[in-house]
Amino acid sequence: MEPEMTVHMSRLRLPYSLALVASLLVGAMIPATSAAQSQDGQWNAQEALDKQGFITPPGIVSEAVLAPRYLNVSLSQVSPDKAWFLQEVGDGPVTMDVFSRPFHELGGQFIDFRANRSRTLTIRNNVGIDAISAVDGTVVHIDVPAGARVTNATWAPDGATLAFFAHFEDATHIYVADAATGESRRITRDPVLATLVTSFEWTADGREIATVLIPEDRAPRPVEPAVPAGPQIKITAEGENLLRTYASLMATPFDESLLEWHATGQLALIRVEDRRVTRIGAPAMVRSFDFSPTGEHARVTRMLKPFSYIVPVNNFARVEEVWDHSGTTLVTLDETEMNTGIRDPNQPQPAPGQFGQGGNEQGRRQLSWRADGSGLTFLEQAPAPEGDDSANADRPASRTGRARAGEARQSDRVMEWAAPFDSASLSVVYEHESRLTSHRFSPDMQIVFLSERQGQTVHEFAVFLDEPETTHTLVRYDSDDFYATPGNLVMTGGAVPGGGRFARFRRQASVGGTVQLSADGAHVFFSGTRYTEDPLTESPKAFLDRIAIRTGEVERIFEGDNDGAWERITSILDIDAGRFVVTRETPLETPQSFLYTDGLGEQLTHNVDFTPDLTSAPRERFTVERPDGFRFLVNVTLPPGYRPGTRLPAMFWFYPREYTDQDSYDERGRTYNMNAFPNFGTRSMEYLVRLGYAVVEPDAPIVGKAGQMNNNYEHDLRNNLSAVIDELDRREIIDRQRLGLGGHSYGAFSTVNAMVHTPFFKAGIAGDGNYNRTLTPLAFQSERRLLWDAKDVYLGMSPFLYANNLTGALLMYHGLHDQNVGTDPIHSPKLFHALNGLGKEAAMYLYPFEDHGPATRETLLDLWGRWAAWLEIHLKDSSGEPERITSDDRPEESN
Repeated sequence: MEPEMTVHMSRLRLPYSLALVASLLVGAMIPATSAAQSQDGQWNAQEALDKQGFITPPGIVSEAVLAPRYLNVSLSQVSPDKAWFLQEVGDGPVTMDVFSRPFHELGGQFIDFRANRSRTLTIRNNVGIDAISAVDGTVVHIDVPAGARVTNATWAPDGATLAFFAHFEDATHIYVADAATGESRRITRDPVLATLVTSFEWTADGREIATVLIPEDRAPRPVEPAVPAGPQIKITAEGENLLRTYASLMATPFDESLLEWHATGQLALIRVEDRRVTRIGAPAMVRSFDFSPTGEHARVTRMLKPFSYIVPVNNFARVEEVWDHSGTTLVTLDETEMNTGIRDPNQPQPAPGQFGQGGNEQGRRQLSWRADGSGLTFLEQAPAPEGDDSANADRPASRTGRARAGEARQSDRVMEWAAPFDSASLSVVYEHESRLTSHRFSPDMQIVFLSERQGQTVHEFAVFLDEPETTHTLVRYDSDDFYATPGNLVMTGGAVPGGGRFARFRRQASVGGTVQLSADGAHVFFSGTRYTEDPLTESPKAFLDRIAIRTGEVERIFEGDNDGAWERITSILDIDAGRFVVTRETPLETPQSFLYTDGLGEQLTHNVDFTPDLTSAPRERFTVERPDGFRFLVNVTLPPGYRPGTRLPAMFWFYPREYTDQDSYDERGRTYNMNAFPNFGTRSMEYLVRLGYAVVEPDAPIVGKAGQMNNNYEHDLRNNLSAVIDELDRREIIDRQRLGLGGHSYGAFSTVNAMVHTPFFKAGIAGDGNYNRTLTPLAFQSERRLLWDAKDVYLGMSPFLYANNLTGALLMYHGLHDQNVGTDPIHSPKLFHALNGLGKEAAMYLYPFEDHGPATRETLLDLWGRWAAWLEIHLKDSSGEPERITSDDRPEESN
């Protein structure tokens, strides 16, 4: 039997009422998935809102929602030999028959128990893999076994072969394939255990693949007792336990035994040539592993008991160790206690579920394997000096001669730790007088690249280890000067920092990998994007600079076009020859990848714009000023062929955010790129222009003192929306009497707040929201005060308490398996119950198995069908419906 979609409605002016569905669990479902059609065969809004079972929206909306954008290619996963690219091929949203397969829910871990893998690998995967030539774009289809789905396609170190997970209904196996022929074969004899560890890794020589297997002689899966052994128990611990409102927690001793069974796996190395398995140590609750380049040692993180009923599995205690090839623990790198959320007044607490590697400031930081396989490297602060030379008698030997005994300031050090990882094998690679923020090495390990920060000044420099007393500045810049960023240091492997869909200003990861040098070893490279102070008039430029290590001399070797286009390097094929893959797009042209050597060359991709009418739809982006002088942005998309001065029904879609002042708001818009191609997804509200609506996406800044922004929430929410409506009215774009408002998550919460505190909107759509802030009493969003410290704020921001003031008709939807902190599915039924009792117009759709946002094909289409019907009923005027765009009205796609 399949699960049933639950529908609730109140006062919808329908010809008949719908009974409330009693069960939200598994039950009979109307199998048909169809549009609501009237007797003349036309899509009928009234019937769409009446209909039980999944429905579909008008065809022109379905076409946009299901457009196969997943077939478009992005050439970024380049092979180590720079000859090929990998592309996993999708086939659209997951279907409900897959999404509803049984799974175990254990403290935030969701396990497809039939297949012994994380549920994520079952519901988020692909149908195929392509190897794409970096020379001419030729595509080789990799053989995928019949009946399997694929994930984790990963190049072997030589670039000639690749490996991938093949997911069958009852097991996961690893396959390897030849990139040139596409032929593949299975290398795992026993199935993979992909419950906590959901990936695998090649050894540096490409001869073996490390993974976690189902243990030999595994005990049968625990069976839940037919008779409960006792109550569920939770007891407070000493201290302020500021736990978040987790949706999924362990609850019983049976849960504990089941988790341990699912988590216990066998770490193993599988020889690719002959499938020979080397089991590493005894089965354990392995959370992660990282083998050294030689494959002789591994960093292994194990989950520890006892378990907890008050925090999810990601917060459980763990230990990180170095194992040898036999599974013997050589050294413990880090021990992390269970994160219960209890405040320690002397120690800053990590965010829930976040674990560092040695959280102690004096401990090891940024551990990673040396690329040459000789051991680990990490940063560590030197011991505090005690005022005499004897204080440093047992310090590791330094290759730099820069140890400073007796100084008050503690220096920072780059450390090397070789096997067998005892005190005698620990040495200092380099010592620096101030704290370092990152360390990376050249491929031959003879140059270390370091970063330090003093106030807002960032200094990135290099040290040749045979000349440790001399530092060579690469870049020095003010981190507050956003427009003068030098970019990020390029690492080996061909990937470009920030070279994806949008190159954002961010510092790249500082752990793992080696720095890309020029062929002569004298230069490094920085890649980035230079933004302008007025992004509405000048677009950003991507760049690649070559910097001389010893002198800091800078030479620009690539600068992307920003005259009506957006160009950036996405992969490096030969950095000395200037041979790159460059992706180019415009507001009207979908991104395409080209070979680049002193200019764009052969086009490697032939991506398709599946909705050209939406791409070319009229758009306006302008600034609105509130009565208090605060300025913010509004984006408007209009139907194709829109005639200026035509007033349209409008759908607003928004998500308020908090700021301390105008400058902090303006910072968020600095990365806007007016030359970017529109990015559509399955829930892009712009699809409504095909039904004749103006789609308005306003920013909604909530502004106030740090930590107190929500004191102004209701005031700013009202003023933001009022200012936008007034400006759109002045521009003769909207009909003020036909406005809708919607949002998801915090946007849903704000939608209902707007509808109970303003009279502007005739229809609302609110998805996966929180409507009663007393149910998140220990802070929410950016609010850090507790309910009892800011009671008026919590109550004033709870639209549930003002449901009697609701104006307009409200449609709510919620995933019944919503795992987002703070948006428990209970919120929607409780608000619906109140609105129903108050005689307000409302509808509620509760979707089986969906998380915090719709994922399945059936749910997505059903939502669009309900949304379209809701807006058609509530925003059309007495003269008829909004003008729709039909397939005949849309411009044909040009070749």
